[in-house]
Amino acid sequence: MKKTILLSVLAFVALTVNAQTMVVQNGGFFDNWSVGLNAGGTMKLKSEPFFKSARPVFGLTINKQWTPIMGTEIQGLGFINTSNSATAIDGTDVSLLGKMNLMNLFGGYWGEPRFFEVETVTGIGWLHNYKDGAGDSNDLTSRVGLNFNFNLGESKAWVLSLKTALAYNLTGGFPEKKVQFNINHAEFEALLGLTYNIPNAMGEHHFEMVPVCDPLQVAAMNDEINSLRTVVAERDAELVATAATIAALEEQIANTPTEVDVNETFIVNPLPETIITFRQGSAEVENLQLPDVEHVAKFLNANPDAKIVIQGYASPEGNLEFNQKLSQDRANTVKDMLVKQYKINADRITAEGKGIGDVFPQPTWNRLSICVINTVK
Repeated sequence: MKKTILLSVLAFVALTVNAQTMVVQNGGFFDNWSVGLNAGGTMKLKSEPFFKSARPVFGLTINKQWTPIMGTEIQGLGFINTSNSATAIDGTDVSLLGKMNLMNLFGGYWGEPRFFEVETVTGIGWLHNYKDGAGDSNDLTSRVGLNFNFNLGESKAWVLSLKTALAYNLTGGFPEKKVQFNINHAEFEALLGLTYNIPNAMGEHHFEMVPVCDPLQVAAMNDEINSLRTVVAERDAELVATAATIAALEEQIANTPTEVDVNETFIVNPLPETIITFRQGSAEVENLQLPDVEHVAKFLNANPDAKIVIQGYASPEGNLEFNQKLSQDRANTVKDMLVKQYKINADRITAEGKGIGDVFPQPTWNRLSICVINTVK
């Protein structure tokens, strides 16, 4: 008994928490409509033999679901005449019905209709009796019943229903049209219905659940967004500064003499004319860096005995193993360009991956390869 009570309490708490975090999204008056067709039979309960009094019924419904629990329906029925009268349809009934989904009422709605659901139906209608000749009559009717619904398809667009109801003629056959529920003026209806749920504004055929926005969470998210905007602004400033540095290096390269006396032995300062920079995580030489590679190639062609060491570096983002490989790939890329595009002998070039570099104080600037000229004989 204690375990049952505990499980019930836990289930109630879970339902309460879910109700606080999720709500039903209702698009408005023009959402959650459906249309349907009904066909079946109706039989008198008392005044005539049950099965012998059966006659076919067909009809049309227009439904509006206000919530996952409550809905309304306009139902029109036509009763096919089975007597010798010349009137093919001896009655029509137009009803306004209220519906209550018992499964969602007691089990909650979780964002999608269940495969099987039960609805209660009750309402009033207006019955018009067609007679063979003059003397048509109008009566007030009432219905109470159950709908057994099967929601079909992945999107739950179609509903197949077994509809059972007691239909009372509240005024027919009574003196002065006195309204009363009398079993002698009641019929049992059994209908098979097929309903199509019209898509709502979100393209769904049913109600959707959306999370409740906590003001504190929204404020925290706004703060995080503003923080990210600040980081982006700082990165933009770094990019601008880097672009200015690159422009200055290019200007120095353009103004650096390329004639070398091959009878001298010397070491070329790696800054600035022999630096090739890369984008983060990339070992591809961009077009902007091609003049630097060509500058090294011209020097090697002009000094056939010179040898160089290409040192590749990486910035500190990522793990050490990745950065070591990336630095080696950057050095190899420059070497391959000198060998393949400028026909430099590969024996004159050594490519070394140095891992994370510290050539510049700004870590992001250390994505580069440096060409160091060792000796000239």
